[in-house]
Amino acid sequence: MEPFKNVFSLEFVNSLALEISKVDKNFEVKNFTSYTLDEDFDNKELKERMRHISQSLKNFLPNSYKKSIEILMKITPSFNGLATMVLPDYVEVYGLNDLRLSIKALETFTKYGSSEFGVRPFLIKYPDEMIEQMCLWSKSNNVDVRRLASEGIRPRLPWAMSLPFLKKDPTKIIPILENLKDDESEYVRKSVANNINDISKDHPNLVLCLMESWIGANKNRDWIVKHACRTLLKMGNSRALFMFGYTKPNHIQVSKFEVDEKVILGQILSFSCELRSSSNLGKLRVEFAIYFMKKNNKLSKKVFKISESTCNKSSKIIHKSFSFKKITTRVYYAGIHEMAIIVNGQEYQKMAFLVEQDDLNIILNL
Repeated sequence: MEPFKNVFSLEFVNSLALEISKVDKNFEVKNFTSYTLDEDFDNKELKERMRHISQSLKNFLPNSYKKSIEILMKITPSFNGLATMVLPDYVEVYGLNDLRLSIKALETFTKYGSSEFGVRPFLIKYPDEMIEQMCLWSKSNNVDVRRLASEGIRPRLPWAMSLPFLKKDPTKIIPILENLKDDESEYVRKSVANNINDISKDHPNLVLCLMESWIGANKNRDWIVKHACRTLLKMGNSRALFMFGYTKPNHIQVSKFEVDEKVILGQILSFSCELRSSSNLGKLRVEFAIYFMKKNNKLSKKVFKISESTCNKSSKIIHKSFSFKKITTRVYYAGIHEMAIIVNGQEYQKMAFLVEQDDLNIILNL
């Protein structure tokens, strides 16, 4: 899979320069391209490349922020996708002192990509004005603008500037989400759910009260509620579990729990168990937790869902596996790990297993 950073490529820089030159006859295409694609460009990661292109644009566009933004807004329809985020990045870096024009630009740019990162410095500097603006955006006729109203104000948006005042008090976000909770677009509704999931990590009771008022209205809103509560469900929050009909599993026993004694890094760990009850098992949310060995030799818990179902039998056998193949989002370390089965939020007995380094990798690393 090609790295995301390659959206900011030689081809993109050339295309950007040529489109600008169609609007601004004084734009120096060759000089901009050679200046931007310097000897260190290939070594830069995604956001570094984006910021570098923004800074390069500043050196070749007109000194007037107004004129430079007018040029960039004119060329915007020629681009789409992730690469267009360089345009709101330009606003983020150079437009903080011109709120009105920057709002107009961010609204334009988000229709062809996303201004979710670009709006955040403005939320920090102009919190009241921007929250009011995002309320207006939440009622826009344009789906991308409505999605920006939710995504841009997420308290814990990944890879984005933090919004401490909204982490502390997210109540000003709620009216925006209320406007969007029944949006016709799944794209927008997913953003609403992710926003609420962010809030749940700091204010679970606020989210539970809100979700209890939303659930049951219609299918789409129920999907938002479920997706928004995913962190609370993984944490075994009893109130969240009860909202979806998962009662305490006092009638359930976990037996025949078996885990491979060891697994080599890069391979598959298998495990199994049986759920038993003197009556029907009923509505089940079954998960497993792995306590991963970290670099500091401490264990860190991560929960993974196996299934959600209603079981009208007194027993259920589970066979499952987990891959220790290398991934970009988690680093695996050799050592003793632990696993537990979780039913309706209740964790049952743990079992230890050994993760070993591949002997071939050891040899190659010597």
